[in-house]
Amino acid sequence: MRFRDACILAFCRLGVAGLAPKAPGTWGTALACLLAPFLFLPLGMGGRALVLLLLFVLGALAATRAEKLLGRKDPGEVVIDELVGVWLVLLPFAEPGFWLVAAAFVFFRIFDIAKPWPVRASENWLPDGFGVMLDDVL
Repeated sequence: MRFRDACILAFCRLGVAGLAPKAPGTWGTALACLLAPFLFLPLGMGGRALVLLLLFVLGALAATRAEKLLGRKDPGEVVIDELVGVWLVLLPFAEPGFWLVAAAFVFFRIFDIAKPWPVRASENWLPDGFGVMLDDVL
């Protein structure tokens, strides 16, 4: 595997969170919640929005490549979409405390697992990795 492809997979997996044998999406969301107070929440609203936009686009492009490398559509080990989704939940809160971040984790996972309409259908609205990212942003 080329170095570039290994980096793309590491980005999509948030390091090793996506390689968890059980519930990689939950592990990816947990890691995103742990990273948020250090990498996301200290930013102003404009900085947060810019980071989310950048991560959405980079995540979609990387997820597209990961699908090709792994030979599957929306592979469970791609968890960058969980990070973008749960950080989007935290976006409007100026200084969320521990309990708000914990609540964001719980409710995000409930909705991500249940995937109510139109979220489930949204996976097919955009091609490749953009569909992977969209369902967790909705």
